[in-house]
Amino acid sequence: MSADPNDTQAIYERQATEYDMRRSKALFEARWLARFTASLKPGDHVLDLGCGTGDPIARWFMAEGFDVTGVDFSAAMLNIAKERWPDGDWRKADMRDFELDQQFDGIIAWNSFFHLTADEQKGCITRMARHLHNGGMLMLTVGPRAGEVSGTVGSELVYHASLSPAGYATCLEENGLQLTGFLAEDPETQSHTVLMARKL
Repeated sequence: MSADPNDTQAIYERQATEYDMRRSKALFEARWLARFTASLKPGDHVLDLGCGTGDPIARWFMAEGFDVTGVDFSAAMLNIAKERWPDGDWRKADMRDFELDQQFDGIIAWNSFFHLTADEQKGCITRMARHLHNGGMLMLTVGPRAGEVSGTVGSELVYHASLSPAGYATCLEENGLQLTGFLAEDPETQSHTVLMARKL
């Protein structure tokens, strides 16, 4: 049984508490987060796109002194983030059509971007490029190869998709972004595939 991409939002609404309980807070992502912020400075504005409950990614950025805006399409996930950080900038929006009317020094979509279909991902990269300052950084978790697979959120199957590495490089270039890092199934990040780029 394959997952339906149109079910993703409802799955996160139902599974928000379970997801948050199971989500590792050990910051196995720290090495990539440090690479991502190497050219940024405290006070710079980072967009956490698909921020979920804000823990641990947004939490790390806030602790490091960055100005963070968290965006997610799940009200249940955002409610958990708002309970933890009532003064945070948490916004309900869908990464497929978000328009924030501002630009950021960095955009991260960790464990969120890969829920979009391949065509939606291409559109989202265009939208993210518009929301980045020149010189701004982008980091995404993607798949190691082109195709569609199913993952799990709580007890439910959820849709994942990916372009090929070359497909991402081409799409980034078409939107004024340069690929600066790509590592498939990094063993230090629980086998996540990580892509990093800079806006030229």
